[in-house]
Amino acid sequence: MDPKKFKTRMGDLALGQALGAAARDYQKELLAQQAKTSTHVNDDLDLDELMDDPELERLHAERIAALKKEAEKRQVLARKGHGEFREVTEGDFLGEVTGTERVVCHFFHKEFIRCKIMDKHLQPLALTYFDTKFIKVDAENCPFFVTKLGIKVLPCVILFRDGVACDRIVGFEELGGKDDFPKAALEARLLRSGLIVKKQKAEQDVDEGPRNVRSTTYDDSDSD
Repeated sequence: MDPKKFKTRMGDLALGQALGAAARDYQKELLAQQAKTSTHVNDDLDLDELMDDPELERLHAERIAALKKEAEKRQVLARKGHGEFREVTEGDFLGEVTGTERVVCHFFHKEFIRCKIMDKHLQPLALTYFDTKFIKVDAENCPFFVTKLGIKVLPCVILFRDGVACDRIVGFEELGGKDDFPKAALEARLLRSGLIVKKQKAEQDVDEGPRNVRSTTYDDSDSD
């Protein structure tokens, strides 16, 4: 058997098992809730009868459908680079920010400590907020877009919606103004911008003439 086909087949099998397990857990939770609320009416409640309840069967089917839809969505997004924090080149930048609805892009300098701090917080957020793509670009190697976007201070996080820059986070001013700002501060800022959104239940279950930039003087917040 083709190793790639075998890997895909095994992945599909694992996904199916995960969906089935999640749906069974969901049905058990519904049964427990219904049994609890019905005890005062009928002390001899039969759980087997509840398992045959048409309403529960309908909810079970809806749950399976929701999980499957979310899993398929995640597979599509994963192929676009979601679910990880990646560095991209200037040549790939335009395709990355126009290929998905929401993109968080960190323009960084590899020698700036505060850029590394920003990366440290963006990395886990990329794993948590799968619907948003998280990327980073070395500002020294991306002079055209650094100029076009008017980037003067690093770290600079540009937020894109449907390929259009709609917001930015410059330095740490909005995050507490200190190097040891918590990840929650950055997360809250991104939530306010609408570039990341809280996960839905189905998602949680599936989880289980450019100027040369080298001539630009950056304000590295390290120097403070």
